[in-house]
Amino acid sequence: MTGSCSPSRNLVPGRYRGVAMATVDGPLDIADLRAQLLGRPAYRRTRFLVLRGPDGTAVARVRKESEEPLFSPIVAVELLAGPDECTYVQAPEVDTAVPSALAHAARRYAPSSRAVVVQGRYEHVSFILDPDPLRVVVSEVVPPFPPKLFDQARRVLDTAEELPPIELTHELIDLRELARDHPAGDYLLPCRGSGVDVPGARTHYLDQRPAHTDWLLLGCARSREIYRWFYGHTPAGIDFCPRTRAAQANDRAGGHALLTKCCLQEESLESGPGMVCVPWGSSLEHVRRALVELARQLEPTWAPG
Repeated sequence: MTGSCSPSRNLVPGRYRGVAMATVDGPLDIADLRAQLLGRPAYRRTRFLVLRGPDGTAVARVRKESEEPLFSPIVAVELLAGPDECTYVQAPEVDTAVPSALAHAARRYAPSSRAVVVQGRYEHVSFILDPDPLRVVVSEVVPPFPPKLFDQARRVLDTAEELPPIELTHELIDLRELARDHPAGDYLLPCRGSGVDVPGARTHYLDQRPAHTDWLLLGCARSREIYRWFYGHTPAGIDFCPRTRAAQANDRAGGHALLTKCCLQEESLESGPGMVCVPWGSSLEHVRRALVELARQLEPTWAPG
């Protein structure tokens, strides 16, 4: 059951201090709630009520006579989700100020509910209505593990209060699988830091400038540039650049966004429709800006309630 207008997808409160808890004795339908709440004083910051009663939990939006005094009478009540659509979750690990954390909790604990109220870290309570997070695919090369760009994006989202709900997934380009699919006696990889050893073959690392042999380069455009600088010719090789491979795949259908990286970029971000590419050695700030850009492109009208 809903009130007079359709709630927004991914609706989360702008601040959990705008969410108040209230216990009611009667039914959690709009008529009974209006009878109980209209005229009742509410704190000036309160915009939403999480209502708990014998029937379960409901979420309502309220409007007050004024937001100037400390308390003011409630003059309008809109039921956003009734007890048949709402689940109350206790999850002390969830920071309820972070939209992505709320969306993740909703998917984990109550995937079939329209509204999920979370009592989370610091005992703060907030909710998400109609969770439908933006899906961001992180295209990344491994090893090393964990995949660095994916891990950075996850760490940014752990504290991103200003971004819409985002769900991360990854497409991993595994150098060991590339070697298995392209058999050779010797492989040349860009650097020892990758931690790649290929069983049954000799593995060399470009950053150590080894003596030339008949090898297969598993690298990218920058690796080929460095190789030509060192050895004076272009080697046989397989390109693992995640940006190049993602562009070749060209399957960003279904509203998915792409976050990837390229070593030809040194400081700047580059973006296209539904895609942002960061430098290979990206900082957390690079990744944060990339996620902001993806949200600007694909969720331009989203804002906390």
